[in-house]
Amino acid sequence: MQEQTSSHAPSGAETQLSGGMLWIAAIILAAANFIAVLNMTIANVAVPNIAGSLGATLSQGTWVITSYAVGEAITVPLTGWLSARYGAVRVFVWAMVMFGVFSAVSGLANSLGLLVVARIFQGFSGGPLMPLSQTLLMRIFPKEKTAAAIGLWSMTTLVAPVLGPILGGYFCDEYRWSWIFFINLPIAFAGGFFAWQLLQSYREPLQRNPIDRIGLVLLIIWVAALQLMLDEGKDLDWFASTKIVTLAIVAAIAFAAFLIWEFHEDHPIVDLRVFRHRGFTACVLTISLAFAAFFGASVLTPLWLQNLMGYTATKAGIATAGTGLAAFFVAPLVAQLSTRVDARKLVFGGVIWLGIDTMWRTVANTDMTMWNVALPLIFMGFGLPFFFIPTTGLALASVEEREMDSAAGLMNFLRTLSGAFATSVVTTTWGNQITRNHAELVGLADGDQSVRGMLEASGAPGDAVNQVIDYMITGQSVMLATNQLMLAIGIAFFIAASVIWLAPKPTRVVDPSAGGH
Repeated sequence: MQEQTSSHAPSGAETQLSGGMLWIAAIILAAANFIAVLNMTIANVAVPNIAGSLGATLSQGTWVITSYAVGEAITVPLTGWLSARYGAVRVFVWAMVMFGVFSAVSGLANSLGLLVVARIFQGFSGGPLMPLSQTLLMRIFPKEKTAAAIGLWSMTTLVAPVLGPILGGYFCDEYRWSWIFFINLPIAFAGGFFAWQLLQSYREPLQRNPIDRIGLVLLIIWVAALQLMLDEGKDLDWFASTKIVTLAIVAAIAFAAFLIWEFHEDHPIVDLRVFRHRGFTACVLTISLAFAAFFGASVLTPLWLQNLMGYTATKAGIATAGTGLAAFFVAPLVAQLSTRVDARKLVFGGVIWLGIDTMWRTVANTDMTMWNVALPLIFMGFGLPFFFIPTTGLALASVEEREMDSAAGLMNFLRTLSGAFATSVVTTTWGNQITRNHAELVGLADGDQSVRGMLEASGAPGDAVNQVIDYMITGQSVMLATNQLMLAIGIAFFIAASVIWLAPKPTRVVDPSAGGH
């Protein structure tokens, strides 16, 4: 049985912010989540520019991505503890300001070492922004508008990782890589200032519990080891590398010790007891599986477009932009439906839609026009809000009010981790499948020698003929690998859709007027 709402803020959230001020606060909170998620992907396409500018190798340049991911992964699950000890509003404002400070340091960095350190601290600052923007949005909105708050937050979460590579490519092509960090400054500093002015009335009593130092150390060790393993595994040939094996062992041992310690600690640094709620656990599992599938498809699409179809980063961004636009327009409808329809039905239908849409993409070919590429992505955008908005609302409605910050932190942590895992799996599998397909096609292609004969008849020398045939085989190998992975991703969506039925029927919606602790 899910717990019922039991306590309310003294004055009621509805009386504290109204009209324009409510929506200004909502935009600030959504923008905070947007820049935190955006910075997970915006530097991906900028690595060659950054490495060249700072005199580093390409492999060293990837630390710009890894450092942020490690920092963020460590602090996201700490959000509940930080909020209880220092207050959700205070933590949010400080995180916004420090995010701006370390974004500035990142943009001004004149060495790779300084940039990596700045990105680690930028990740530390960005981690709490995701869950706290979510829970604070739900706290400031009146009860009847809770779904709208979830919808607003969900859209920034889904659109930001798609927009990241587009903006990163644009700034690198038109300006300088530093601008991928400088664009955070006005949002971070203005957002921090206005958030403090608008949200002070939502501060809650603090809990000065002792610091769980052992739990904190174990968390840092296993999260850092796992994130490094996922980020570097592809380049080091995974478990053929002693470094990857060592990281895997360290992560496994530290994770096991962390679980044992946290379940027996009176004041744990991460409150894992929220998983006793069956509804929360089922929703988090659904979110993790479906987001991994979505993120995997989002990573694979620009790789395919830029490596095979000859798209520039900007053109690839335009082709994929329909997903975010369609989701943006459908979100208000889903927000309204989620207050009247069993959330599990909406989630199931939405994730099944995503699976069917992905299956549609398994018949792609090298002759597709840009419209042929964009159309399935637009239809994917129609399904995303049906998956993300009701799942998020149902998850937070399944826990006690005092557990909401911890629950949001863990939910965002596992979603982020699933995205990192999906990225590693997709990029590795894609490369391996291309090699496998190429080996098979070499033995099948041009069996009657007609293509070779036609090329030789045109006067092409032998080496050029071989290069043309190999180019054609490689193109088809990439196309086949892309379609094969889309098939696997579609199946993953279908599996994720079935998991939501493990959640009990919802008995309430989240009451944002309740205090967080």
